[in-house]
Amino acid sequence: MTDTSSTSSRLDELEIRIAHQDQTIEDLNAAITAQWKLIDRLERQVVRLAERVADSEQAVSEAAPVNRPPPHY
Repeated sequence: MTDTSSTSSRLDELEIRIAHQDQTIEDLNAAITAQWKLIDRLERQVVRLAERVADSEQAVSEAAPVNRPPPHY
């Protein structure tokens, strides 16, 4: 009788352990998905900012130089 009780107890412990592992896997998957979305959004933002910087640098280089006297005048 104790063998059946011990087996049943071990089986219950394994089922509980599997349930916790399943929940952990789901939590990790949700975290990875959220991080992937954030990384994707940040990568797109970096591309847009790089384009804006390039446009600004081009605009500055194309601008006519300002004819001002040096500051010591």
